[in-house]
Amino acid sequence: MSEELTPAQIQALMQAEAQHDSGVYAKRDLMLVRGQGTRVWDAHGREYLDCVGGHGVAVVGHNHPAVVAAVQQQAQRLMICPGSFYNDVRARLLQRLGNLVPGLSRVFLANSGTEAVEAAIKFARYSTGRTRIVAAMRGFHGRTLGALSATWKKAYRQPFEPLVPGFVHAAFNKLAAWEAVVDDDTAALLVEVVQGEGGVHPATAEFLHGLQRLARERGALLIVDEIQTGMGRTGRLFAFQHFGVEPDLVTVAKGLGGGVPIGAVLMGPRVAPLRPGVHGSTFGGNPMAAAAALAVLDVLEKEALPARAAEVGAYLQQGLARVSGPKVRQVRGLGLMIGVEMRQKAAPYLQALAERGILALPAGLNVVRFLPPLTLSQAEADRIIAAWQAVAGA
Repeated sequence: MSEELTPAQIQALMQAEAQHDSGVYAKRDLMLVRGQGTRVWDAHGREYLDCVGGHGVAVVGHNHPAVVAAVQQQAQRLMICPGSFYNDVRARLLQRLGNLVPGLSRVFLANSGTEAVEAAIKFARYSTGRTRIVAAMRGFHGRTLGALSATWKKAYRQPFEPLVPGFVHAAFNKLAAWEAVVDDDTAALLVEVVQGEGGVHPATAEFLHGLQRLARERGALLIVDEIQTGMGRTGRLFAFQHFGVEPDLVTVAKGLGGGVPIGAVLMGPRVAPLRPGVHGSTFGGNPMAAAAALAVLDVLEKEALPARAAEVGAYLQQGLARVSGPKVRQVRGLGLMIGVEMRQKAAPYLQALAERGILALPAGLNVVRFLPPLTLSQAEADRIIAAWQAVAGA
């Protein structure tokens, strides 16, 4: 087994990955080989409490038995089935997703978050006959050309310009800025309820309701990006449900598959009927991913994980704020999506946490982000708080 590798083997494999990998990932000096629940282990056998969670993917924890069993059983039955044929497992998933939120009854299945965003943009342009997309400053929606055009960060965008035309950006949580740029050619307003990569900034209820009103008044569609916030992470199944907003399209991915790649777009009645050939995906809605997603939805419901995320997330956020010292500018978030904005760069704090057995993420240069599985216990939250006290306390 890989966790029984010798130090020399580990080093040789890390060198091989560094040599042959594309180079697009900044590597940490860790080789992770196993996961279970909220924990992961490196090749040396050291255990970590995982607040990276595959960038927010592991909502039900690593290797949840129900998800593993669903994938194993489906892999022995049928692994791929194009959308041009009916499939029993995909049918059950589509029905389940189409009944999650009243009004969002139609679903397109993809393989990732960025694919879901691309599809939502296309569906908005197709439905309205318009081209303009207004997205938020600091927003992140993916790295393919359409999703990248909606993403704000210049470092992501500039090497690949010119991008897809028709995209503009307006300030997050400032409705007046959107009112100034949403015009008669605007197909959609695209926004995250909590900005993830942009620094874990929650939207206000006033802002979200204002965007909904603006979209309706000016004939545009409201796309809510729930790729990181969805599947219970913020304390509700979807973050927009905290605010009573009614989006026209919702993009979902990350946690939906429990580690198996999957994405989805939920569509409301203001989205036009889609004819065959408008969009498609070879692997989208494949039976293995569908089986995994059904298992994840079952676990979220049976184990009441959104409610647990709300409770333990509030406890963790309060604990981090309580022990933070003068190096910390602000602690913010929703549920188990928490960001700690530092007065210095985040990287040294991430390294210090890892040395204490806690893996966390950056969200920009100076924000430490915590995205643990929703199965996190209060005792594990105490472990995170104690480690944070050691590295960033007064």
